[in-house]
Amino acid sequence: MNLLDKVSTAKTNLTMLTDFYEITMANGYLENGFRDTIAYFDMFFRELPDHGGFAIMAGVQQIIDYLEHLTFTKNDIEYLRGCGIFSEEFMEYLSNFKFSCDVWTVPEGMPIFPGEPIITVRGPVIQAQFIETMILLTVNHQSLIATKANRICRAAKGRPVMEFGSRRAQGPDGAMLGARAAYIGGCCGTACTICGKEFGIPALGTMAHSWVQLFDTELDAFRAYAREYPQNCTLLVDTYNVLKSGLPNAIKVFQEEILPRGFRPAGIRIDSGDITYLSRKARKILDNAGFPDCKICASNSLDEYIIRDMLVQGACVDSFGVGERMITSSSSPVFGGVYKLSGVEDEEGHITPKIKISENVSKITTPGLKKIYRLYDRSTCKAIADVITLHDENIDDSKPYEIFDPDFVWKKKLVTNFRAVNIRRQIFKNGKCVAEQHTLPELQAFCRAQVDTLWDEVKRFENPHRYYVDLSKKLWTLKNNMIAKYSG
Repeated sequence: MNLLDKVSTAKTNLTMLTDFYEITMANGYLENGFRDTIAYFDMFFRELPDHGGFAIMAGVQQIIDYLEHLTFTKNDIEYLRGCGIFSEEFMEYLSNFKFSCDVWTVPEGMPIFPGEPIITVRGPVIQAQFIETMILLTVNHQSLIATKANRICRAAKGRPVMEFGSRRAQGPDGAMLGARAAYIGGCCGTACTICGKEFGIPALGTMAHSWVQLFDTELDAFRAYAREYPQNCTLLVDTYNVLKSGLPNAIKVFQEEILPRGFRPAGIRIDSGDITYLSRKARKILDNAGFPDCKICASNSLDEYIIRDMLVQGACVDSFGVGERMITSSSSPVFGGVYKLSGVEDEEGHITPKIKISENVSKITTPGLKKIYRLYDRSTCKAIADVITLHDENIDDSKPYEIFDPDFVWKKKLVTNFRAVNIRRQIFKNGKCVAEQHTLPELQAFCRAQVDTLWDEVKRFENPHRYYVDLSKKLWTLKNNMIAKYSG
């Protein structure tokens, strides 16, 4: 049983976690002779969370888990039959359902940008259409949290950030898969114990205020904890008063309980008050007491802006625990990924491009089967731009290449001395998983390395430089010819 099954609050088989219209359309496709019609669908998103410069791809492994277990049970069939609107031929089709699509994705941890086909599905239209909901909810959620976590971790300037958000997450899967995404985005560990068990993410935590409150005195509480965990003793010092009681009691316990046992204190945690002020004071007191190696952890409704301001103001904080504002991405809680038809294949394998027209320019889709090339400067290894091409195009990086803005075509740039990389990978071929497996530490390291290829101007929190995502001339021409054709 995979983890996504385990955290589901419904039945373990998540096949029916789909919008009902996917099923009504599937029945209609079958009844109208489209059973074996091969279609292409793209997932992309239109806007970046928090008005940032980039997002982080996440959730691919859960898509793999879902697609590998895609099957309709007898109970599923009986429920649908009971709806009274589906043909028996369709019920028979679902009874013998076998996933057979090809799927390409941008790898987890890779920076992604609006308009890019971060996932493409090719296969029988009934199948390719049906999986829309799970693809969207999986990638939308995890990419959102990975992106927020990456922003927060970058604000911390190399200091460890712990994910503390389970109690404020939207349900058990929000907590668990959110912690997974946060780890990919850069967090060092999580307070969510089951994620340590199932994912191997370091599970972290010490005590709550209730521990201190339960004892007759704060000093008694600290002594008891130190005796239990002398090798890694971190004390929560803000239950009553940080400077008047919490810190003095912590130092006393460090001196009387930790040092005699041959250990050094791990740290203190401040969870309320003016943490910038309190941390500066605490740092001096700890240093003067002979504990310059005692770390200070801060928590309490933190986000990237608060952390950045704390550090600018001289906060003496060594690590951060971040909860609700990361696990819910509360400042920008929706990742607007969509899933649109981009082409239909005939019996000879020729692809007829499809497009959706809208008066809202951002909602006009890009037709055809496509690739994404990322152009890297060979001298700096920095990403210059992404170019979306048709599937049969190749960018020759041995010679200069001209990129141009798809909306303002007069904005052009000749790129030289660059390396062109097709950043998408095939994860399913004819319904069989062909994806390379990676550990979460590997995905985290990959994410860190890929974010490092972005210029600092793209990584700004406010008014970041817009990263170039251009279309090849051939794709731009196709798109604009189709716009002219269908817009009258």
